[in-house]
Amino acid sequence: MMNKVEICGVNTSNLPVLKNEEMKKLFVRLQQNDRQAREELIQGNLRLVLSVIQRFSNRGEHVDDLFQVGCIGLIKAIDNFDLGQNVRFSTYAVPMIIGEIRRYLRDNNPVRVSRSLRDIAYKALQVREKLLGEKSQEPTLKEISERLNLKQEDVVFALDAIQDPISLFEPIYNDGGDPILVMDQISDDKTSDEQWLEGISIKTALKKLSDREKLILTLRFFEGRTQMEVADEIGISQAQVSRLEKAALKQMRKHI
Repeated sequence: MMNKVEICGVNTSNLPVLKNEEMKKLFVRLQQNDRQAREELIQGNLRLVLSVIQRFSNRGEHVDDLFQVGCIGLIKAIDNFDLGQNVRFSTYAVPMIIGEIRRYLRDNNPVRVSRSLRDIAYKALQVREKLLGEKSQEPTLKEISERLNLKQEDVVFALDAIQDPISLFEPIYNDGGDPILVMDQISDDKTSDEQWLEGISIKTALKKLSDREKLILTLRFFEGRTQMEVADEIGISQAQVSRLEKAALKQMRKHI
């Protein structure tokens, strides 16, 4: 994704990099309402946005859109950063940028979640944090639902609704070799050994038929045509199609 040199009209190869001391001086000027300092801080930290959006490269979103949303998070971080906290700006800004991008992805998710469900989910998360602070241990679902005066099922449903979907090709483990993907951890009853062997048997049995018989079975069972439609296509009567179909199926059963 990052091979692209120009994003949103910005030549990424020419973006400036600010040193820590330069950042501090600019923030001091910003506190004095220096608009030029704010612009320099934005330009000098665009590479930070680029580094963050790489984390979301597998979401199928256009890089220009992610970059613009990330810039909104960067601007919010610049406007709210407090030099007195004695932390590096990047440490403060990265979570802000990530949060802005996640909000964008959630709100633009094709699986639409109602506002009421989102409200319940966010309240449940707030209650969880509060209970965690009070008891210094993970609260149970029952405790959260009781504090909200809601059924446990409603809380679970709301929390599930705001979870970000992930790609089946998302890596979940990599020890230096081939990564293990999400899809590697999901079973599929449709690809069992029995069905795999059955598929081979059908292909083998089809090879024993004549070209006309193979064509009839292909049109009937793979393309879903009616006997009348098959008869019209190959130029024979419907009765002949029925007879040839039955004979072909009987022949195949001998080999399956």
